[in-house]
Amino acid sequence: MLLAAIAVALIAALAWWLFARRRRAEVPRPSGPTPSAPKPPGEARPKQIWWADVPFSDGTDSKIRPCLVLGYNSRNYRILKITSQDYSHRDDHVEIPTKDWDPKAESNSFLDLRPILLSPKMFKNQAGTLDAKAWNAVRAYHDERS
Repeated sequence: MLLAAIAVALIAALAWWLFARRRRAEVPRPSGPTPSAPKPPGEARPKQIWWADVPFSDGTDSKIRPCLVLGYNSRNYRILKITSQDYSHRDDHVEIPTKDWDPKAESNSFLDLRPILLSPKMFKNQAGTLDAKAWNAVRAYHDERS
């Protein structure tokens, strides 16, 4: 548990450092919505946690599970799967707080940092919103790789 807390703190510190560094180097952009950005068809928005029918990685089946919305690419949402299984030993998962969006949860969840595409029709109900600290760490992780 202590290792997981240290890992989350390190990821948050790295995310803050990357965000601050990028912010200084950014070119000012005009304010307001970007006309060319695709508009998602449903209600799901980045940073939101939704219950959705998410396929298994082997493609054999699916299950209703929580997921984090990363973005929308004109046809599908990019999401990250959320699991209650302890993946603290893996570097492609990060621990996230669960109580804010699932009051019945007895422990934190783990976010699989490997994005998948999901059709808008697979979304069921919004569960909540990821806290800002975790969201910034997720964004920094994915910005680094894009």
